[in-house]
Amino acid sequence: MGNTAAELTQLIDEVKQIATDTSNTFGPLTAAQLNWKPSAERWSVAQCFEHLIVANKGFFPIFDSIVKGEHKTKAMERIPVLPRLWGRLIVSSQRPTSTRKYKAPKRFQPAQSDLRETIVKDFVDQQGRVMDFMNATQGLDHEALIITSPVAGFITYSLMDAFRLIVVHEQRHILQAKRVKAEANFPA
Repeated sequence: MGNTAAELTQLIDEVKQIATDTSNTFGPLTAAQLNWKPSAERWSVAQCFEHLIVANKGFFPIFDSIVKGEHKTKAMERIPVLPRLWGRLIVSSQRPTSTRKYKAPKRFQPAQSDLRETIVKDFVDQQGRVMDFMNATQGLDHEALIITSPVAGFITYSLMDAFRLIVVHEQRHILQAKRVKAEANFPA
């Protein structure tokens, strides 16, 4: 568990860095800039953050039950080997270096209309909640504690993989938002 504790500390630091980077890079943007889309098929900066907020919220009831000591192991979570395989596959697929594109599940799709100007602040505030959950699980065996994905009930992975997934997923979409901001036609 020593390596797990060190990795958890690293993930908490990465969440802090994501919050700082997000505030500095996107905090000063106007509503028009946040909602500007390079094309009809691509997301705006605001949509990237809306997607992350919604996706992260899907984990909160699970994390809450773990923190309160109320997490009940489901049948799918007891199947050996699968959680480790799913965890590696899903975390790897969401890394910012992955070139494969994925369509977000319908319930994690961002709104298509103009999003609130506070979207960046809302995301940064949510990072505090993510860190609170991570800190509250210190001392647990993050690799042995298996959860079910909030996206698909047949996918299971460790609590540590859930934390890894949140971080790499955020990094992926922040990179996407930075690419939107770097577009030649991005409003000044």
